Amino acid sequence: MSDDLVFDTGFSTPADECVRLSPLVRRIVANNPGPITFTGTCSYIVGQGRVAIIDPGPDLAGHVEALLKAVRGETVTHILVSHTHRDHSPAARALKEATGALLVGCGVHRSARPLGLGEANMLEASSDKNYAPEQELFEGDTVEGPGWRLSAVATPGHMANHLAFALPEERTLFSADHVMAWSTSVVAPPDGAMSDYMASLEKLRTRDDDIYWPGHGGPVRDPQRFVRALSHHRRQREASILNRLNAGDRTIAAIVAAIYQGLKPALIGAASLSVFAHLEDLVTRGIVRTDGEPTLSSEYRLA
Repeated sequence: MSDDLVFDTGFSTPADECVRLSPLVRRIVANNPGPITFTGTCSYIVGQGRVAIIDPGPDLAGHVEALLKAVRGETVTHILVSHTHRDHSPAARALKEATGALLVGCGVHRSARPLGLGEANMLEASSDKNYAPEQELFEGDTVEGPGWRLSAVATPGHMANHLAFALPEERTLFSADHVMAWSTSVVAPPDGAMSDYMASLEKLRTRDDDIYWPGHGGPVRDPQRFVRALSHHRRQREASILNRLNAGDRTIAAIVAAIYQGLKPALIGAASLSVFAHLEDLVTRGIVRTDGEPTLSSEYRLA
């Protein structure tokens, strides 16, 4: 099979409309479109009668109302959160208050590593520091209801606390922001780590899921091929960075300008953080050098 990575950017669905995807799964997309969130955050309802809600999304009144309308007459037993970005977890508090459901999932917000001396976290504003689960789920932990069971799959990388959730009854994985059909995931230090992300991709390649339902955009079909293509894409990106260092580029700004030609200005920050994540990993592996700890403003060279 080819390792070419082909994205599906044609996904479109009305915001806050409940759509049935399978016998056990319904989806509602929040009205928070943007360059990072695509058409909006996907919240999922699993089960019938006694249900779970996965990734309740941003704290938007219309989205919370849409979720509550969709489960009217049913009992929400669990609210599951994959990670603590503000487009995924904040609505959990309003949903819990309205339903009394158990709030479970990833642990509280944390970074993949401590901040370096003088380093600022550019993603600080995107993190939900108020998220507090009643039960933290770890690898293999499960919650269940009539006819469904959701198992936690630890997938750090995009964030240190990132989880996916497996639904074995439909051989489905709710992959959140780790794997998406429309784009690659943002991996940005210090909250995320490229080494963790690549290890989590390899972990998913050992699974036999038939379909992924991601945190943004449409489904990932043939997920083993897609995950292999994602891994190949990241290796190619790493090679491009090494080629730019070999050509004499020394800064992240210069590397981004060279390898992301034509990039929309709104995405330059995300691209810079992604290159930083690769360089941080390359320094750790001894392939690239920098003076002191790697930072966004450091100068880099081949070891």
